[in-house]
Amino acid sequence: MRDSRRARLILGVLLTAALVTLTIDHRTGDNSPLRPLRAAGSWLFGTAERFGSGVVRPVGGFVQAVLSAPSAQERIRGLKAENARLRSGLVAGKLDAARSKELQQLLGLAGTAGYKVVTANVVARRGQPGFEDAVQIDVGTGDGIRTEMTVLNGDGLVGRVIQASAHTSTVLLLSDPASAAGARLEGGREIGVVHGVGENGRLVQFRLLDSTAPLTRGGRIVSFGSQNGAPYVPGVPIGVIERVESTPGELTRIAYARPYADLTALDVVGVVVEGPKRDPRDAVLPAKEGSR
Repeated sequence: MRDSRRARLILGVLLTAALVTLTIDHRTGDNSPLRPLRAAGSWLFGTAERFGSGVVRPVGGFVQAVLSAPSAQERIRGLKAENARLRSGLVAGKLDAARSKELQQLLGLAGTAGYKVVTANVVARRGQPGFEDAVQIDVGTGDGIRTEMTVLNGDGLVGRVIQASAHTSTVLLLSDPASAAGARLEGGREIGVVHGVGENGRLVQFRLLDSTAPLTRGGRIVSFGSQNGAPYVPGVPIGVIERVESTPGELTRIAYARPYADLTALDVVGVVVEGPKRDPRDAVLPAKEGSR
């Protein structure tokens, strides 16, 4: 009992002292003699609060990251899909622009020479029995295509049709070793024959029939034309001579030319369904680099 009364007495004294202290501090304001003690208390409890916040904040951030992870991953997947769609659209736009340019170039060449053409897309590269270099195009007899028709693009001679079905045709490329086309040197009447030699279409062989006629590097070759324009119409650019072989004692001269048409990367082509009324001669040859 005595200890209990003593404890209550001490508690009462402490409460009285606390009330007196608070009253004095409140009434004296900034001039309070207890101000240093109050500042020390603020620093002590403020430090404890900041420490607690620093410990709790990373934990809270981690929990928030875990909670939001599924939506974040979904957003990332959405952004990746959108980027892929944009890239596809950009590629398609570039392809469409490239095809449009090829088509304009093809129609320009055909218009200058007087060829009536049916435009087509190369859809596959395929071999045929007895042939090495051939492609399939997406037009056929239903579009007026027949065998032994000339095929060209905006740069020059591509080959000839060797097979036609209702909706597709097969074109034998000029680069095939079994291919042969009558050809003529620019600016003259010297004629010869162009043969494919393989080499991935990079070169074709030009055999000049007159062994005494001049044949030099840089000379340009156009198609001579066949009877009734089949399989080749006249005046189509073929290529530029890169190398001339020495053939002493031979009846013909041999050179190798780089085709104007890139026979390894064909896309838009034209099939000549009606030849020109007159030979265009050298009118369709591209301008020489020095004269541009």
